[in-house]
Amino acid sequence: MSVYVYSIVATTHPQNLEGLQGVGNPPSDLRTVQSKQLSAVVSDAPEELRPKRRDLGAHQAVQERLMADGTVLPLQFGFTTTDDEAVRAVLKERADEFTERLEALEGCAEYHLKAAQDEDALLRQILTESDQARQLNEQIRSGNAGPELPLALGEMVSQEVQARQEQLAAGVLDALRGFAREERSSPPTGNDFLSVSFLVEQDNEKSFLGAERDLAKELGEDFDLRLLGPLPAYSFV
Repeated sequence: MSVYVYSIVATTHPQNLEGLQGVGNPPSDLRTVQSKQLSAVVSDAPEELRPKRRDLGAHQAVQERLMADGTVLPLQFGFTTTDDEAVRAVLKERADEFTERLEALEGCAEYHLKAAQDEDALLRQILTESDQARQLNEQIRSGNAGPELPLALGEMVSQEVQARQEQLAAGVLDALRGFAREERSSPPTGNDFLSVSFLVEQDNEKSFLGAERDLAKELGEDFDLRLLGPLPAYSFV
């Protein structure tokens, strides 16, 4: 049977897994696979593994328990390999790399921030501040415009939106990155103009959270900042 791998910790980590169960139906038993320096938390992998709520919760519960007792390298949901010996071989081969990353994550948690701006407010802002966009809009509303003007206005607004959102994203990052050890940006989706994870030291958490609250107040009601954390440092493994 293949092996499901949850996370990697140092062998000195308490590795208290009492009361926890692994993925699968029925739930699998958790165990550890160790090398000299490192230990991986694993279980037998079910034949059909899908991101169901119970399995996602079991995976996350392991990370949170280990995180409460020390530094952890959390693997993303769904990582499997052939057997315990394959896990042990990787722990030995990549011992220096994993140990270095554990040291980089020591005393830290991940905070993930997504940011969006109300579309109508952004459009009003562009039409107020851009003379050319405002003139085009007035011509279109007058009913005397040709079919090329709506296309021209749409292209202009699209370019303005992109430029303004890039500037906003840079401003948010500048305001918060000083409170984080590392950051990782990912492509924003939907109406978001920013999706970024911060690796924050425990000693800086209050300052980081305070800076995020101050930033939200400064940006105002037209902006939606959604901060999740503290989380296992998935983005930094």
